[in-house]
Amino acid sequence: MVFDKRGVSPHEAKHSRDAELDFKVTVRRNKLAGLWAAELLGLIGQAAHDYAKQVVHSDFDEPGEEDVVRKLDSDLKGKATLHEIREKMSHFLHVARDQIMGEHKKD
Repeated sequence: MVFDKRGVSPHEAKHSRDAELDFKVTVRRNKLAGLWAAELLGLIGQAAHDYAKQVVHSDFDEPGEEDVVRKLDSDLKGKATLHEIREKMSHFLHVARDQIMGEHKKD
């Protein structure tokens, strides 16, 4: 097996890049979901961006997306159903992946 100067195999390097991309996609998805929710809550400008940051940070509570779903569900009572939240999260995952991969290709 070939290693680079730091002793990292190509497989390890690819795994590290993939994990970094997955993290970026997840953060972007959560930001997009937060901005969507902020709009439903009537937040604009800096308040909307601050709320989106709260949504992003809520994902660090536990593995998986359920902590984000719970936050959005709690905050959006009467403005979006749990089903709508999950659909938006799925949609934003695809949007975020496309955005991140497009940005990655430019590098």
